[in-house]
Amino acid sequence: MVRGWLREFREFAVRGNVIDLAVGVIIGGEFGKVINSLVKDVLMPPLSALLGATHFEDLEIPLRPAEGDIPAAALRYGAFLQTILNFLIIAVCVFMMVKAINTLRRAMTPSPPSPAPPPAPRSERLLEEIRDFLRDRKGKE
Repeated sequence: MVRGWLREFREFAVRGNVIDLAVGVIIGGEFGKVINSLVKDVLMPPLSALLGATHFEDLEIPLRPAEGDIPAAALRYGAFLQTILNFLIIAVCVFMMVKAINTLRRAMTPSPPSPAPPPAPRSERLLEEIRDFLRDRKGKE
C-alpha cells in the first residue's frame, strides 16, 4: 500500500507541470524581491523627498499615544500605499513579460497553411470543359 502511494507520488512529482510550477514559484519569489528593491531603493526615495517624508512607509495618522507598556496606535497609510505601489509595479512587469512571451510565441509559431479553395460546382466544371473543347476544336479548323 505504501509502495503504491510512493510510486503514485513520484509520478505526480516528476510530471512536467509540477516541476514547471515549482520553478515558477521560485523565480516568482525572487522576482518579487527584485521589484521590492526597485520600489524601496529606487522609486521611493525621490517620491518621499517630493512628499516631504523621510520614509514613505512612515506616513501615518496617530490614533492614540503610547501609554506605559501599551504601544501607540496609528493608521499606517504609508505602508498600505507602499504595498499597493509594489503590487501595481509587479502587475505591470508581469503583464509586460507575458506580452513579450506571447509575441515571441506568435513569431515562432508558423501560421497554418491557407485552406485550399473549395472545388467548383459541377455545372461550372462542365461549362469549363465545353469551353476548352470548343477552343481546341476552333484551333484545329
